[in-house]
Amino acid sequence: MAPLLILITVSLGLLAAGRFGVRALRDPTTAVRGGLAAMFTVTGVAHFVGMRAEMIAMVPPALPAPAALVTLTGVLELLGVVGLLWSRRTAQWTALGLTFLLVAMFPANVHAALAHQSTAFEDRLVPRTLMQLVFLAATIGVAVRTRRTTLVA
Repeated sequence: MAPLLILITVSLGLLAAGRFGVRALRDPTTAVRGGLAAMFTVTGVAHFVGMRAEMIAMVPPALPAPAALVTLTGVLELLGVVGLLWSRRTAQWTALGLTFLLVAMFPANVHAALAHQSTAFEDRLVPRTLMQLVFLAATIGVAVRTRRTTLVA
């Protein structure tokens, strides 16, 4: 639930800053890029600090080298943060890459939910799936809207 709250809170905060005169944040896509960057910073760091053991346990048993996969996905998330913030052009491709990453990591969410590794409501399959859909909507939205504004500019 924390990643969802971070995405929403930071996006809305940046959008509000744009409404109050920060010219660079007037575009809603820029605000969502910032929200995604904040969210992926937190989740990417969690691959290494704090929740690493839980994330390794989330990897479905059929996949090899769970620790290496967690490291790889954490690095990709952190690289995604850089790509989202670097420029509009990199944000477009990065958002598309993060979309594929979210889809690739979804089986880990299913495995964790079905293995009942947590009793928290947000760790059940339906809430996890709904959150993933919000994250996908955000990454796809940034990819599409950034592409449109890059083509127009």
